[in-house]
Amino acid sequence: MKKYEFNRYIDHAVLKPEMTQEEVRNAIQLGIDYKVKTVCVRPCDIELAVKMCSGTITGVSCVLAFPHGTVPSEIKRLEAEAYIQKGVDEIDMVVNYGYIRSKLWDEVVKDIKAVSEITKANKVLLKVILETSQLTEEEIIKATECAINARADFVKTSTGFYGEGATVKSVQAMLKAANGKIQVKASGGIRNSEQARVFLDMGVSRIGNGFSSTPVICNGSE
Repeated sequence: MKKYEFNRYIDHAVLKPEMTQEEVRNAIQLGIDYKVKTVCVRPCDIELAVKMCSGTITGVSCVLAFPHGTVPSEIKRLEAEAYIQKGVDEIDMVVNYGYIRSKLWDEVVKDIKAVSEITKANKVLLKVILETSQLTEEEIIKATECAINARADFVKTSTGFYGEGATVKSVQAMLKAANGKIQVKASGGIRNSEQARVFLDMGVSRIGNGFSSTPVICNGSE
């Protein structure tokens, strides 16, 4: 059995809208203590996360157009510019998956490009959240191809706020369509090392989980 340093694959999500600032600080610190790849925070917490993660091996990612993805593309571009200015290393954007379901593929590419043009210019990684629980396998494959065409760095299964999250079937479809041209992040419903291992063995490059699951996943790696 392959041994993973699970922590270095984890985007440690600190995204619950009701969290107090003390709760956010504690959750970010938990990610730093476990040396996760990134803490993934609400836009309002970027500056706090950047300050806390400075000097550590943990980076800062944030969500954009979260959790619905329905703001206009030009607003997504402005969000990206603002978050990069605040110091994020990575951005997880929600694509307009209503466009995906409508098969408006040119609009899907345009939506992603509005952000990728900014992230590429600033050497910030871009992950595109598809919300796969709302899509057919064909739509997942086509949306992944759109993300490749729009020069995103990752496709990601889910926000974790809607539907069942990452599944073997959805990740298989993404990996097939990716064909090594874009990385895949499994996110949503991953709460222990066994679940994380399934997706890592399939070939995903990153795992997204709620902050409270990080100790369970990491401590289960022994």
